[in-house]
Amino acid sequence: MTIRVVVADDQELVRSGFAMILDFQEDIEVVAEVGDGAAAVEAVARLAPDVALLDIRMPVLDGIEACRAISARGACRTVMLTTFDSDAYVYEALHAGASGFLLKDVRRDDLVHAVRVVAAGESLLAPSVARRLIEEYTAATARPAARELSAHRLEVLTARERETLLHLGRGLSNAEIAAALTVSEHTVKSHVGNVLAKLGLRDRIQAVICAYETGLIAAGATAPAGVSGTRDSPSGE
Repeated sequence: MTIRVVVADDQELVRSGFAMILDFQEDIEVVAEVGDGAAAVEAVARLAPDVALLDIRMPVLDGIEACRAISARGACRTVMLTTFDSDAYVYEALHAGASGFLLKDVRRDDLVHAVRVVAAGESLLAPSVARRLIEEYTAATARPAARELSAHRLEVLTARERETLLHLGRGLSNAEIAAALTVSEHTVKSHVGNVLAKLGLRDRIQAVICAYETGLIAAGATAPAGVSGTRDSPSGE
């Protein structure tokens, strides 16, 4: 199946470069290149692509608002792009519905991988972006009272589901979690699905955030090398 992509960036050379890299892949087709967020929303509505690659800072409508509009309309998933790993909009973009977040200096192979991962219903963060996101969440929940209140969320989980969330927070894949728990990947998928459903989390990115926010992983611990994995649907399929 061909993955259809819209690329939105106000810098023509960047936009064309990303489009050329993606279009070169046999399983990816760039169906539109646009220079602002409003045009991206229109292109997605008109062409129904699988993935929208959005610069976070664009004229007319910024990437966050474009992401929010696209996420509200349907099945197209979004990957946000930024020049800076310290971008203050990371948190907001993910809550707007972004499924991935990459820096613009991403390697060619990693860009292609990100599009494929997100198109498959998964989630992905650049390592430095994951660290930034975790820093923001842990700073917001640094007070003991706030952390204690947040930790109550985990009471709905079984002991094995808490272990699964811990490993998700450390950035482990399903295969790595299966090895750590000495169970099958199918069982891990079931645990991941249960964790997401019980905690009301959209995907593995939010699971990472939750692991830090609730204190399951201590603030200041090593951030995950990246966040990606198998399907994030509540069923774990």
